[in-house]
Amino acid sequence: MANGRLVLRAGMLMGAVAGALYLAAGRRWLDMDKALFDWERVQDMANRTSGRMPISNPWVARKLRSSYEEMVQTAEGPIAAYTGTSLPSAGTSVQVVNRQEWIAANVANFRYLFEPVEEIYSEVGSRGSTVPGMAQLSQLAVSSQIGLLLGYLSQRVLGQYDMSLLGKEPITTGKLYFVEQNIESIERSLEIPGEEFRLWIVLHESTHAHEFECFPWLRDYMNHTLRAYLDCILQEVRRSSSGSGLGATLLPRMVENLRSGRSILESVMTPRQQEYMNHMQALMCLLEGYSNHVMNAVGRQVMPHYQEIKKAMDSRQKERSQAEKLFLKLTGLSMKMEQYRLGEQFVDRVVEARGIQFVNRAYDGPDSLPTMDEVLHPERWIARLEVS
Repeated sequence: MANGRLVLRAGMLMGAVAGALYLAAGRRWLDMDKALFDWERVQDMANRTSGRMPISNPWVARKLRSSYEEMVQTAEGPIAAYTGTSLPSAGTSVQVVNRQEWIAANVANFRYLFEPVEEIYSEVGSRGSTVPGMAQLSQLAVSSQIGLLLGYLSQRVLGQYDMSLLGKEPITTGKLYFVEQNIESIERSLEIPGEEFRLWIVLHESTHAHEFECFPWLRDYMNHTLRAYLDCILQEVRRSSSGSGLGATLLPRMVENLRSGRSILESVMTPRQQEYMNHMQALMCLLEGYSNHVMNAVGRQVMPHYQEIKKAMDSRQKERSQAEKLFLKLTGLSMKMEQYRLGEQFVDRVVEARGIQFVNRAYDGPDSLPTMDEVLHPERWIARLEVS
């Protein structure tokens, strides 16, 4: 439900970054007059893929925004009462956007993320001979892939808590996006109460605001881990571009990792890269699981039609076509869906065993975060925290 940028990056963007850098390292023969990404093409591809469902007029947009702002304020009390923590979301910006506006916001965010990739692409590409025209093909392929992915997501995202990562400007509060056309489309197709459905989404996104604005160290931790992951890839690219190339090490590594049962995305990673990815994955599980748990726990209390809405949404998730399931797997988005399931199981089991206040201890600092092994075995995290 919440395609937050932080979650998006930890799944499909990690794969896209790795793929782009490996491409850059092995292409000394490319014409370096072109950058690796054409962001205008990315946005154009995403817009064309998204399908156009504009908000009818500015008056409607303003009215919707006011309505969502009221729901966010209304949600603060029940969430604070359940979690036992205050929710400082007064400064959070609430925006009702259409698909194209959501795309534009995320393209701007992606440009920050991929700046180190562009730098290394230029660096390693300046060391060898070139083949005219190949850079255009490379740029077209990579830009189209990211644009297609954004267009796909824009049709499905309902709400998003956006806390910028790796940006140049300091951010003190985040933004809550609500893609009304998608929300309205699901409301109509599933024939569920619209106001309660929107409150359900607000509960999830407001809990993300709680996680990042009550515990600001989380943003620094995610920045550090993501940067370390990227730097690890960049170092390998630099080493390989001055030697025999990534092919000599990448192919044997992929074969070995695939034989060990790892995914396609994991197969290209070094052990150090996999370690950083596991840190990110475990954190994503906690963030999404905590938000889902709070959404459901509070939803049961304040939504008369909670069970009806949850049943309808669960059924919708299961009815994906084979083509869509393949798309999710290839792009890494299936990893994101798994984060919801595993994270929610982790939080539910800890709450059942020790209560929500014990789960809150995960936000005490980086050392209190669960590892991926502990997400899969909550009793191990409980035991570790009880003796700390």
